[in-house]
Amino acid sequence: MNNNKLFAANVLASSVLALGTMAGGAFAADECGSVTIAEMNWASASLLANVDAIILEEGYGCDVDIISGDTTPTFTSMNEKGEPDLAPELWVNAVREPLAKAVEEGRMVSALEGPITGLGEGWWVTKKFKEDHPEIDTVEKMLAHPELVPYIEDESKGAFMGCPAGWGCQLANANMFRAFDMEEKGWVLVDPGSAAGLDGSIAKAVNRDEPWFGYYWAPTAVIGKYDLQMLPFEADWAGTENWDGCMVKSVDECADPQPSSWTDSVVHSVVTAQFAEENAVTMGYLENRVFPGDEMNAMLVYMNENQATGEDAAFEFLATKEDIWTQWVPEEIAEKVKDAL
Repeated sequence: MNNNKLFAANVLASSVLALGTMAGGAFAADECGSVTIAEMNWASASLLANVDAIILEEGYGCDVDIISGDTTPTFTSMNEKGEPDLAPELWVNAVREPLAKAVEEGRMVSALEGPITGLGEGWWVTKKFKEDHPEIDTVEKMLAHPELVPYIEDESKGAFMGCPAGWGCQLANANMFRAFDMEEKGWVLVDPGSAAGLDGSIAKAVNRDEPWFGYYWAPTAVIGKYDLQMLPFEADWAGTENWDGCMVKSVDECADPQPSSWTDSVVHSVVTAQFAEENAVTMGYLENRVFPGDEMNAMLVYMNENQATGEDAAFEFLATKEDIWTQWVPEEIAEKVKDAL
């Protein structure tokens, strides 16, 4: 089993066990007190935090306070200080081992694995390319045809768009490039230079109906706006030792990278154990709250095009997507939220 999947299964099993030990009076609780929610500093997490805040406050009567957060500092504060109460979108790969320990030792609880569908990093092509070449349905098939994505400076080679220098994904893409012998197959690893350069290369290709092949991640406004299509890998994930011990390190530290699928992006909605014990009713909401990836991408496009904050987007989502969020809560809670909008 993929180590990330095994970790996720262990965290969820430990969380269920932890909640099971909280039976009795805690599960009879029907009042929600003060709740602090971490609003991470990227768009999807900001939207999710604000959706949670509105539903918990207007639907469940919680007294909600949103605080700024980021993956490692938020986890550390929850683990060591028991605050904030909730991290709606915690990307686990950066804190995998300490989170597993915190759950096992009863300080934290995973309320939900995968609060957004379609999360992840990988290699993508444009929608038009996918439509024009339905036979190219895996990364490995793409790699056999560099002529389909000609490099502007040498059209005898194919262009693979990697990450800007200094980004963590730059190392992984460079080592994946070597692992799949892409240079020998006729590919050039292109450095976009910056985030704007990466996004601009996608916009240019889509607007001109030109092919594009490279790295990106979801959920993002770019994926939503340009409808990029992720290509799956035929190769299995080659394990933790290959990925953590080689792929994410510098070329000098990764002498023999092995072909591998991209490592799974594991994301959880995480709460403190105290919150889980004292808020069984609201835990039911968090356990049900799964944001469809295509809707999240669309909301990120809305935020980008309207310069909307996470709070702005949360109200827009709740006002226009009742068919989605009303499935997360009982009818009487949904009515309270709708009345407050």
